[in-house]
Amino acid sequence: MALRHALLAALLDRELSGYQLSKLFDLGASSFWHASSQQLYAELGKLEADGLLTGHEVVQQGRPNKRVFALTDAGRDELSRFTSAPTKPTSIRDDLMVKAYAEQAADAETLIKQLTDRAAQSRAKAEFLGSQMAKLRGDKSEADYLASADNVGPYLAGTRGKMYHEDQAEWCEWAAGILRSRQR
Repeated sequence: MALRHALLAALLDRELSGYQLSKLFDLGASSFWHASSQQLYAELGKLEADGLLTGHEVVQQGRPNKRVFALTDAGRDELSRFTSAPTKPTSIRDDLMVKAYAEQAADAETLIKQLTDRAAQSRAKAEFLGSQMAKLRGDKSEADYLASADNVGPYLAGTRGKMYHEDQAEWCEWAAGILRSRQR
């Protein structure tokens, strides 16, 4: 997957500014894709040059003007092509996993603190994603929302992100507990 596909997906059902896309990636999409603001803006320029999205300036009163982007038909076609292509298996690239693997060479207290800190970060991210999903649902139950919403993709991705962070927190807490028990 490339950043371009994550951006195209974010623009699937609405126009967004670069700032809004940056916030979306910081808050929601970061569970499955990380990109800096600089990377986002550079990719938006490439997507526009490739004809996959269009941008136009919106004049604002009392604030700087903003540039808003929308998907083109070519962008929809590219997103359709991407979603139809076979997927690659997921692999974990996480320095904390390498540190756990190298536990024998690590300072146990430092590793326990890193695991505990990651667990807290993951719990906070899972809670945040849960609150974002509740906002998407509004007053509907999850079943009603999933049966009737026009676009359930963000909810599906948010659910996966929430489950991922909950699982990561659980594993970190478990691993920290193992290391604590071995110190006795």
